[in-house]
Amino acid sequence: MEAIWLKHYPPGVPAEVDVHEFASLGDMLRRSCQRFGDSPAYSNMGSSMTYAELDRSSRDFAAYLQRTLGLRKGDRVAIMMPNLLQYPVVLFGVLRAGLVVVNVNPQYTVPELEHQLKDSGAAAIVVLENFARTLQEVLERNPALNLAVITTEVGDMLPVVKELLTNVVVKYVKHMVPAWKIDGATEFNAGLRAGRGQEVDEVPLNHDDMAFLQYTGGTTGVAKGAVLTHGNLVANVQQMAAWMARDLVDGKEVFVCPLPLYHVYALTSCLVFLKMGAHTVLVTNPRDMKAYIHDLKRYPFTIIIGVNTLYRALLDVPEFAEVDTRALKLTSAGGMAVQRVVAERWKQRTGVDIIEGYGLTETSPVVMASPLDIAQWTGTIGLPIPSTQAAILDDDGHELACGEVGEICIRGPQVMPRYWNRPDETDKVFTQDGWLRTGDMGFVDERGYFRITDRKKDMILVSGFKVFPNQIEDAVALHPGVAEVAAIGEPDERSGEVVKIVVVKQDPALTEQALLEHCRQHLTGYKMPKIVEFRSEPLPKSNIGKILRRELRKAAATADSASRTAASG
Repeated sequence: MEAIWLKHYPPGVPAEVDVHEFASLGDMLRRSCQRFGDSPAYSNMGSSMTYAELDRSSRDFAAYLQRTLGLRKGDRVAIMMPNLLQYPVVLFGVLRAGLVVVNVNPQYTVPELEHQLKDSGAAAIVVLENFARTLQEVLERNPALNLAVITTEVGDMLPVVKELLTNVVVKYVKHMVPAWKIDGATEFNAGLRAGRGQEVDEVPLNHDDMAFLQYTGGTTGVAKGAVLTHGNLVANVQQMAAWMARDLVDGKEVFVCPLPLYHVYALTSCLVFLKMGAHTVLVTNPRDMKAYIHDLKRYPFTIIIGVNTLYRALLDVPEFAEVDTRALKLTSAGGMAVQRVVAERWKQRTGVDIIEGYGLTETSPVVMASPLDIAQWTGTIGLPIPSTQAAILDDDGHELACGEVGEICIRGPQVMPRYWNRPDETDKVFTQDGWLRTGDMGFVDERGYFRITDRKKDMILVSGFKVFPNQIEDAVALHPGVAEVAAIGEPDERSGEVVKIVVVKQDPALTEQALLEHCRQHLTGYKMPKIVEFRSEPLPKSNIGKILRRELRKAAATADSASRTAASG
């Protein structure tokens, strides 16, 4: 379709970006370290690491991987840890060695970890000791799995006294490290020492070389590895840097990252701000609100990212009122739609709008974003970013007109070339003319702004009318007595499906009647919830805080099946 969105770009944002400024992510890292040497690169748990220190430590780790472990270009290295100072050291060490990063959610179960290690063919893994027991069980189940294991402790990159104290507290006071035993495992710091005296082979890399094997969440079945190249990530860094260039100053920004680096949204955000020479504050556990608030008070942050649930959680904590947000320039959200009530509360509290972005693991991830100069919450995912094509296609691949709901499809240099060893799955998501089918339903308006209606599979069909859960959830969430809400379809003999909402109360006195009366003020008849379920426990969420509707549907289906069985018995 015609790039109508270009007419509505903020001043200074180009239609195209130079995706060839950097030959690889390693090239980008080296230039940033040279440029910002003594400036802080990353902080965590009150300790910091400069760009020069990041350069040295990642070089040492790269040498260890090449010389001691004998890994060669293209070998895969898994990283299984939360946000710690070790993460960027390992990440850039792997990339500098010409190897491929396989990001692993440390909360994975044994079967999930087993699948990812076997599917990726990982040659090595760096794992936080807290999760080594899971790895041990995988290795015991798979004795043929040839895997070099490097273990790290929480405090390994902290100053010596703090390192010892932190590791003792984590292991022996808080008992956060289940007993484990993996023969031949090497300690992370021992690996750094081994690499210190060895040379690093400069591996020639270009845009076609694989940088990450980034696994999807497995929402449609078995998790698949998206092949993300150096070119994909460099392009997305350049695209996002161009989008934000007007408001941000190289070497002057402080970026708070509460989302895990093993998730592609946080990963690419950190790469963008590394290029800009920002000081990145890594939050290890954002669910620990006391520690999170402490970090926010400690650093005069100018940038913060998150998801809807995390922003809401911050706003609900009274101590957040004590956080100084006067330096804040940019608040970004991804992973799920931001609800109006959250956006408005955030703006009221900080004076800064939440800028929504949209993307997928398969697109490195960002493909659309709201302009930084928006005046208020819009409910859209913004405009396609520079060097990105977008269209709304029907099931047959035909382009739809403005305002018509279809599948959002993307082309651009940030789009993956393929899934890892899954040509059949690759064929399913790409059209013959190269469009990536996102699986998200939406439409584009006459200004080029795109709006998500929902995932294809999440759509509820009520008497032939399409109902999109996001709209229902946004309306319900406006009620001050609601803490969390998810909308799903429930089978119905008369209408095919009816809308069911699962609600966690903010106000214990909230009743079904009061909530439905509220809904009537915001929703037309066929969109009205017919079933209301109150829960005392938080709703199931992904590792980045996205509410998992599929888990609620699964639980509802199981309960329905059990009731039918009991009735027939």
